[in-house]
Amino acid sequence: MTNEQLKARADKVFVATYARFPAAMIKGDGCRLWDADGREYLDFLSGIAVCALGHCHPAVTAAICRQAAELVHVSNLYYTEPQTRLAELLVANSFADKVFLANSGAEANEAAIKLARIHAGEGRYQVISLAGSFHGRTLATVAATGQTRFHKGFDPLPEGFVHAPFGDLAAIEELIGDQTCAVLCEPLQGEGGVRPLEAAYLQGIRELCTRHGLTLIFDEVQTGIGRTGTLFAYHQMGIQPDIMTVAKALGNGLPIGAMLTTDAIAAAFTPGTHASTFGGNPVVAAAAVASLEIILAEGFLPGVRRRGMYFQTQLQQLAARFPDLAEGVRGLGMILGLVLTEKGVALGSDIVKKMFERGFLCNFAGNVALRFVPPLIVSEEEIDCFIAALADLLAEY
Repeated sequence: MTNEQLKARADKVFVATYARFPAAMIKGDGCRLWDADGREYLDFLSGIAVCALGHCHPAVTAAICRQAAELVHVSNLYYTEPQTRLAELLVANSFADKVFLANSGAEANEAAIKLARIHAGEGRYQVISLAGSFHGRTLATVAATGQTRFHKGFDPLPEGFVHAPFGDLAAIEELIGDQTCAVLCEPLQGEGGVRPLEAAYLQGIRELCTRHGLTLIFDEVQTGIGRTGTLFAYHQMGIQPDIMTVAKALGNGLPIGAMLTTDAIAAAFTPGTHASTFGGNPVVAAAAVASLEIILAEGFLPGVRRRGMYFQTQLQQLAARFPDLAEGVRGLGMILGLVLTEKGVALGSDIVKKMFERGFLCNFAGNVALRFVPPLIVSEEEIDCFIAALADLLAEY
């Protein structure tokens, strides 16, 4: 079938919650995708920072097929080896002692919020998050999200969430009261426009939480699993959270999320307080184990950092060539944003559309920056190809 034929079929049966591009993707390999019309795309979006090892990585595919032939699902009423191995890997390579497995980043954040509340005790339920943040699409995680555009139409939102101005440590402290239980933040705001939180700012938040007896939750749904050049972004910050959430790249395309925490905090969750029917089922856990083993292999993350710096340099040179459209570059590792000027912001969506038409995938984040999250395996040659196409397009404006 053609793109148009598949689009017509889909539009008849799906709720219109997505403004989809007019392409039906049918095949992927590494950093490339092909649609139903046979057109090839160089993918610098990777399923929104999900396919960290690229599309159809052979080791991940083999792990999925092998596990699917043995055991697909039994629920969390029973132990399984793949999810146990996954939890062991996450604990061995983080601050955490315990893991809860879910199906998505939003669910991992829901678990984190519930755990922070029950751990804090009765009467302490308020969570402070930051303006510009994004934490998910459930009602609770929408309420935690510090962008009003995601709130519209869903009032009244669940109570217990307040938002501090970005970068203002004193504002966070002013919001702390007797009902406060936690501070929730991303080490780098992805949907907010690829905006890193300075290490000193995060260290200040850590100190506030310690002083006031609050739980510090890091949402590493997008920044975790190698995206920033280390397995988790907090590894670069000189501090550690009390709870951390990950998802997106964890299963390299299969739906899985995880909440990680310490023994002391995990003790507040007991049988019946929280659960997930599908969370960490054998197939997705096997995919996650295969993905983590590759990312943790010697030389992989240094390669991500090296190519990330190369990509950042190319983007900085691009910004210098087109100062009327771009004012700079920000990000970490392989999550980078070309920050646009006022003129560029007005063209942001059009730039993404025209790059798509030329066979290159990226997106426009926070109404401020072009966001690039290619597979972590992207080559310098592929970066050069993408940069050349973007430069040709920007020259037309």
